[in-house]
Amino acid sequence: MQHGIIAWLIIGAVAGWLAGLLVKGGGFGLIVDIIVGIVGAFIGGWLAGLLGIHIGSGMISSIITAIVGAVILLFIIRLFRRA
Repeated sequence: MQHGIIAWLIIGAVAGWLAGLLVKGGGFGLIVDIIVGIVGAFIGGWLAGLLGIHIGSGMISSIITAIVGAVILLFIIRLFRRA
């Protein structure tokens, strides 16, 4: 399913915000959370394809994939911020 730009922003915002809640330390603010969520969606989609995992199509599966990718991205960001 293809999403429009507004849907990508909503998915990014939700995924970034939820990932910020899941990862210790909270989020970085609305704009950065959206960016982390969108980049996380690409990371999550890439990893899912690489591992042969398909969780479905639609908005909910996009949000789940984006959250997983955003959590991974936040862990990486926090590793570099500590160094």
